[in-house]
Amino acid sequence: QVQVVESGGGLVQAGGSLRLSCAASGSMLSINAMGWFRQAPGKQRELVATTAPRDITNYADSVKGRFTISRDNAKNTLYLQMNSLKPEDTAVYYCRVIRGGYIYWGQGTQVTVSS
Repeated sequence: QVQVVESGGGLVQAGGSLRLSCAASGSMLSINAMGWFRQAPGKQRELVATTAPRDITNYADSVKGRFTISRDNAKNTLYLQMNSLKPEDTAVYYCRVIRGGYIYWGQGTQVTVSS
């Protein structure tokens, strides 16, 4: 079982920045992959960015060049640095952890970008 807790969401003006954090219980070294997803009202949940062993990363085209995913194995924490935020980035952001073939989700953190 993995406990996943996101934090760092909030209200920011367009062009601003936020950093999301995802704390995962247990050793990060046993985690196969982690990632950030988001879901806006009335829309399906979509991939934002993922990271896998050997620091392989993947980003949605809509966030490339603006968002950066990173992980700190010593702190068992995943981060999402979001710069140049746009109103269309407004959504609930979820952290996903894959370990041992199981998928775990956090409860989500709200990000609201005002124009």
